[in-house]
Amino acid sequence: MKKLIKKGSLLFPTPAVMVSCACEGSAPNIITIAWVGVVCSEPPVVSVSIRPGRHSHGLVRKSGEFVINIPCRDQLRALDYCGVASGRDVDKFRELGLTPARGSQVAAPLIGECPVNLECRVIDVRSLGTHDLFLGEVVAVHMDEEVMDARGSVDIARLRPIGYCPQASQYWSLGEAIGTYGFTGGKK
Repeated sequence: MKKLIKKGSLLFPTPAVMVSCACEGSAPNIITIAWVGVVCSEPPVVSVSIRPGRHSHGLVRKSGEFVINIPCRDQLRALDYCGVASGRDVDKFRELGLTPARGSQVAAPLIGECPVNLECRVIDVRSLGTHDLFLGEVVAVHMDEEVMDARGSVDIARLRPIGYCPQASQYWSLGEAIGTYGFTGGKK
């Protein structure tokens, strides 16, 4: 039997990513975000939601760009740290020994150690309540060869991305593949 529970954004797991950002006159920063997703395929547009009080909010707002860095399971400590430490107080790149790498399209740095990096330019910002939604067009993608399959796409088993379950406040590792899109034969 189902029980009615308190309403909320109960989607889980959500991707847990590290968003890097910078603006002129300020040191680059990293923020952990689990409120992230795909919004459009063509042009490729993604979203990140950031609370206005967070240091990274101002950097993304002023610069109009950010990088979504997809960490692997081995980077869990860095992922968590970037979500609890403030860039107002600490240089997260230096503290964690991460490399701010130059991108090809935006001034915000990539995190060199993250296997996948999506350079994004902000195309819209929506204030929605506790968070502002930044829509970013993906203008470049970088991927380590070690996490690519033979076709040049991401191999999830090699990447080992991290999911976040908000209601439990837990990080989860992605398990095994259990099917492929269209396996039922419904797609022609």
